[in-house]
Amino acid sequence: MCGLVGVVGRADIAQDIYDALTVLQHRGQDAAGIVTCAGGRFSLRKSEGLVRDVFRQQHMQRLGGNMGIGHVRYPTAGSSGPAMAQPFYVNSPYGIALAHNGNLTNSGQLTRELFEDDLRHLNTDSDSEVLLNVFAHELQTLGKLNPGPDDIFTAVESVHRRCRGGYAVVGLLVNYGVVGFRDPHGIRPLVIGTRERNGGTEYMIASESVALDVLGFSLLDDVAPGEAIFIDQQGKLHRRRCAAHARLVPCIFEHVYFARPDSLIDGISVYKTRMRQGEALAKKIRRL
Repeated sequence: MCGLVGVVGRADIAQDIYDALTVLQHRGQDAAGIVTCAGGRFSLRKSEGLVRDVFRQQHMQRLGGNMGIGHVRYPTAGSSGPAMAQPFYVNSPYGIALAHNGNLTNSGQLTRELFEDDLRHLNTDSDSEVLLNVFAHELQTLGKLNPGPDDIFTAVESVHRRCRGGYAVVGLLVNYGVVGFRDPHGIRPLVIGTRERNGGTEYMIASESVALDVLGFSLLDDVAPGEAIFIDQQGKLHRRRCAAHARLVPCIFEHVYFARPDSLIDGISVYKTRMRQGEALAKKIRRL
């Protein structure tokens, strides 16, 4: 269980990402990270600890740019330590940073394939780094100097073919935009929202709707199972279903335990779900 945020705004967005991660702190307390993009360069800050401890004023001042992603980590795969903090980054192709919530069940096989076939080195045992390198390799094989939304979606389709497990992802491509996608079964949640500001539309992708609410974004939709979202640097939204046989099979623990009560996941109130589960349990106990 981890928390994800991705924003494409009309001005600097580091504070918005910080605030959203604070709201999603319940999804991970091991580490936190933010990466933004400005002038063709990434600015990255990540470390172990809570959001309030990882980011001080001097760190926030260096996180400039109108595009960025953030992550709070709850360790489920891989070891702990500063090296495991997300987002992860690769410089080829284009410069890609990525953060991930979930687990890959075939990460061992993918690690071997990445080294032996794709000639890519992994520096940690995190399955998030595996997923990043699979996405980067599939995008690189297209051989485009200036990738468009269709190229991004083609790479996501290949990720779905190679990766097994439950995962929600946000990624940042230098000078191109922010991508978000969800596994073909929608096991891990992901939502998208909009906000009007500075004469245009801003977009946020997040693990839970409560992050949108606090920042004044209106919930646009849940990212569908197997769907990918791409918001380009100019703030234009692109969407595509990238898995042929996608169907919603969500993790029940999101409604039971992981999510905040004031969130909506796949259109269902977490608070009402827990209330109804309690009522059903009470009825069962009374019959005993």
